[in-house]
Amino acid sequence: MAAALETPAQLIRLDDIYPGWGGLAAGSRHVLENVLVPLAEGRPSRWRRWDWTADAAAEWHAVDPTAALVIEGAGILTRANRALATFGIWVELDDETRKRRALARDGDLYAPHWHRWAAQEEAFLARERPRLSADLLIDGHRISG
Repeated sequence: MAAALETPAQLIRLDDIYPGWGGLAAGSRHVLENVLVPLAEGRPSRWRRWDWTADAAAEWHAVDPTAALVIEGAGILTRANRALATFGIWVELDDETRKRRALARDGDLYAPHWHRWAAQEEAFLARERPRLSADLLIDGHRISG
């Protein structure tokens, strides 16, 4: 998506922000508090990388306020985040296919955490209903992976 824009764009991946396997909500909140709200208020904006190997917060990254911003990841399309975004996209995909793709991508690293992560996603879906906030719905089966 970021590469497809006709203007310089930066990509923030929530996978780089989630503070561990229990951090879906915290990752989304981090983006709201440190990226979206400061940008909306004209203040410097930044995000902090999570070091999955060290299981600790790592370095901060500045956000260029003049470049388009694409933020992707489970949990990003909250009502609060969406209120500060120009456009929202929701990729719809069934649980079985999501699990198969995630395990194919991350294998043994992800497998022991699947149920914990899936429970956070279910809570997020029930609480935020992101599909209703999206400007564009994409059938995830049409995306290779």
